[in-house]
Amino acid sequence: MTRAGYPAEGKREAVRFHDGDASATRERSDSVSDWNAGIIDEFRANEGRVGGMFEGAPLLLLHHVGARTGTDRVSPLMYQGVNSDFAIFASKAGADTNPDWFHNLMANPQTKVEVGVDTTIVRARLAEGEEHDRIWEQQKQAWPQFAEYERTTSRDVIPVVVLERV
Repeated sequence: MTRAGYPAEGKREAVRFHDGDASATRERSDSVSDWNAGIIDEFRANEGRVGGMFEGAPLLLLHHVGARTGTDRVSPLMYQGVNSDFAIFASKAGADTNPDWFHNLMANPQTKVEVGVDTTIVRARLAEGEEHDRIWEQQKQAWPQFAEYERTTSRDVIPVVVLERV
């Protein structure tokens, strides 16, 4: 296994860009789509639970609309409960750019998430200042791979997005 538990050989780059990096090659994009599709299918077949590297992790399916294309997309993401809302992290496994879903949410903040067997309408907003820092620190403590993502990215800050129930 590679850093953060991603599979080695062939799939590594695809997994690193699992949230749909637009600059990825077609081959990577196909692998990313296949990998995400498998997680999405497993999530839906098992009431929101999956195995492998995400076993036991809080996982949701984020629906988002392409900012440029208008295409409906779904991305499996780890989340943190924040009161009755959800925080997600634009870590992109420590890459130097934000994931596409982040740009899509900033352009189209009203969306929905699947958590377990429930689908909830949410509105995305960027956490800033103390709120960002508090949520981010908690995520790094609970899931140390997020601290590794922070160490490997050249970005000043990994964005935290709060998905508020509508």
